[in-house]
Amino acid sequence: MPETLAYIAPEQTGRMNRGVDFRTDLYAFGVTLYQLLTGRLPFQSTEPPELLHCHLAQVPDRINLITSDIPASVADMVAKLLAKNAEDRYQSALGVQSDLEICLEQWEKKGGIAPFEVGQRDYCDRFLVSKKLYGREAELQVLMDAFARVAQGNKELLLVSGASGTGKTVVINEVYKPITRQKGYFLKGKFDQYNQNIPLSAFIQAFRSLIAQLLGESDEALADWKQKISAVLGDSTQVIIEIIPELAYIMGPQPMVADLSGVAAQNRFNALFGRFIRVFMQPEHPLVIFLDDLQWADSASISLLTSLLEPSASGYLLILGAYRDQEISPTHALTLALAELEKQHSIFNTLYLQPLSYENIRQWIAETLFVPPQTISPLAELVYQKTQGNPFFTTQVLQELYRDGIISFEPKSGWQCKCLHLQELSLTADVIEFMVARLQTLPLATQECLKIAACLGSSFDLETLLTVSEQPQDTVMDALQPAIQEGLILAVSQLQTFRENQDIDIPLTTHIGMNSQYQFLHDRVQQAAYALIPEDVRNTYHYKIGQFLLKNRSVFDNNHVLFQVVNSLNQGVALIDNSEFRVQLAQLNLDAGKKAKAVMAYAEAISYLNMGVTLFGQSGWESSYDSMLSLHQELAEVFYLSGEFESVELLIAESLPQIDVITDAMPLYLAQIASEQAQGKMLLGLQLGIQVLEKLGIEIPMEVTDELTQETLNKTLSQFQSRTLSDLVTPPKNDDIRLVRTQDLLTLMVGYAFKSKPELLPVIICEQVSLLLKHGNIPTSASIYALFGMLLCGLKKFEAGYFAGEVALATMKTYPNPECEIKVRNLVYSYIYPWKDRLHDCIPGLKEGFDVGL
Repeated sequence: MPETLAYIAPEQTGRMNRGVDFRTDLYAFGVTLYQLLTGRLPFQSTEPPELLHCHLAQVPDRINLITSDIPASVADMVAKLLAKNAEDRYQSALGVQSDLEICLEQWEKKGGIAPFEVGQRDYCDRFLVSKKLYGREAELQVLMDAFARVAQGNKELLLVSGASGTGKTVVINEVYKPITRQKGYFLKGKFDQYNQNIPLSAFIQAFRSLIAQLLGESDEALADWKQKISAVLGDSTQVIIEIIPELAYIMGPQPMVADLSGVAAQNRFNALFGRFIRVFMQPEHPLVIFLDDLQWADSASISLLTSLLEPSASGYLLILGAYRDQEISPTHALTLALAELEKQHSIFNTLYLQPLSYENIRQWIAETLFVPPQTISPLAELVYQKTQGNPFFTTQVLQELYRDGIISFEPKSGWQCKCLHLQELSLTADVIEFMVARLQTLPLATQECLKIAACLGSSFDLETLLTVSEQPQDTVMDALQPAIQEGLILAVSQLQTFRENQDIDIPLTTHIGMNSQYQFLHDRVQQAAYALIPEDVRNTYHYKIGQFLLKNRSVFDNNHVLFQVVNSLNQGVALIDNSEFRVQLAQLNLDAGKKAKAVMAYAEAISYLNMGVTLFGQSGWESSYDSMLSLHQELAEVFYLSGEFESVELLIAESLPQIDVITDAMPLYLAQIASEQAQGKMLLGLQLGIQVLEKLGIEIPMEVTDELTQETLNKTLSQFQSRTLSDLVTPPKNDDIRLVRTQDLLTLMVGYAFKSKPELLPVIICEQVSLLLKHGNIPTSASIYALFGMLLCGLKKFEAGYFAGEVALATMKTYPNPECEIKVRNLVYSYIYPWKDRLHDCIPGLKEGFDVGL
């Protein structure tokens, strides 16, 4: 043992003087010393979550209880090295070395080590603001209680509000310890103030990090996860892979999914993402999702948040949200969502963080300087006066006082404060102004790097920074060092080891992101760096970032990258003088708009699509007709889905004069008709549909007589019954766009007629069947035949109706279409077959349709 101590002291302690807070290194040294002296590690678990919990919350056995000949003082040293709170550990490598030398000296002189108080010469000559929490005991208990309920099967939302810098994130992170004890998952995502147009960004961050964790597990565990996820997502797994690309490393290649539009796409995404999340909401591992900076959340994220908290959803879920209450207005999406949650009786609570009291600040400063609280009252009063108890601001002011020499370290007497100079200081009480001033003390090269980094987001990667700055790597790294040393940006390791998956070829090691990653210490630092950029230069930075991303990631393997590229280029759009590139960016905005619409981010979709229209300009109808048409078609649907019905009408009035072909205008008309229905104007929607049909050469009278109805029905039924099942099913499919869109309109009108003018139903449905008999089948033929069968059975023509049901099922098998199959099975097994077959025999077919629908 003495030889071990003699060897460790000079070698290991010399390595501990790197990093902003080397007390983490001291903990690691304690683990090494523990193993050297006992022959085992402090904790024996092989399960990563359990082992993590042990290091966070459990105290290991004292080494003199494991090996009896180890002196108590040596055991005290190891225990101090392994203390859970950094403030309770050794504060310097010299303190450790001093105690080791005492042990060695006693051993050499007396052949043993007598008890002594360890840490007596442990003076930390580096200024480290205490990381303990002060004045938050009650708030922490609320968090712990919420997690305890969730671990028992509850589902809750707990919001933590307060001003910027009050420590919302720090308080929430404290729940990490009990989560690891329960073997739960703690996921964290953050919304970005300068990238608010990226849908679901915080959710995606959270689950990408979870998948990265899972990829570190054994092959058997990965196979188990693959089976669980496949069981709930089935053939629709690709929908989730598009937003969380790392999932492909677990699931392997997946089939493409059918394109859906409108509410159908919205429902599918909600259902699938909800199922995916619920895979990780289990009694054996509760799930906690921390969404930071909800005040910058996009509409899709708020929508997903509310759907996860519906009373019918599964339990074992705690969603923690932090937001700045000053930035949440009565009309903010979060405010409206909370009102909706209250209506549906979901469980949610709000915890407001007040600034710290003067006594909290004084205690904090005293423990930072290792002095009694009463000795630093003047300093505490100044800091409290300037910061008003804001924790983040307090930390920054203390560090500024240390840099200015007001706080200093004396080797013989420890930390001192030059109180006589306090009143001479002119510290601003505005945190942004203060942070801007602090950044301006950094070298100019460092300031330039931070400006660019602020445009990249709250986190950024080195390669993008290098490209936009147009500087060599060594130059940029040197420039970043002062900001790293000041703790203004933090380095984040991005190297992850992926295991080979039997279904796809993946290298053993892969980088998530491009390379080294960094993040700003706090939003206020990012804001301050952004504030340093002149208005006319910001767009240049954003434009360069967009160009770099576009050049290096031209194949967009996930939505997030596409949004990043488009957002950056849109902010620098004034700099584009190349007409071809404007067209390319307009097309990218169209793609981004479609992707945003698919995840229900309607406000973001409208922004992208409008930008696409702006980039083309009025001349776009002549030069890029197809793209302009797609932009207006998508906009009409998104306006309808988001309830902006006046915008639908204005857009259509603006677009129709530019459109010569009626089939091109059909999606716009359909959106307008759907808008009328959504407003309860069924009759108006029906009238508009009839007017459009006239343009297509189809006459449907608004008023019908019994004679006309009977004549139409008899004619159609005669033509229908003159053909065999094979004749009706086997004709080649007709994909003529005019025919398909005409039938779509007629199908839409069936629903309107049913609710507002049911006497029109036979005429409309017979027109649909007549078109099929004349032109052949289309992808939705099966549902039209099923509607016809339901109509016939309602008129007591049961044999003909039953035959139409058989035609519908046979056509459904010939032309598979899941969206159509739902309608067919519902109509056939609910409204046709029960007239002839036993109800018991109809249920399996109906249930299968229900499963397809889900």
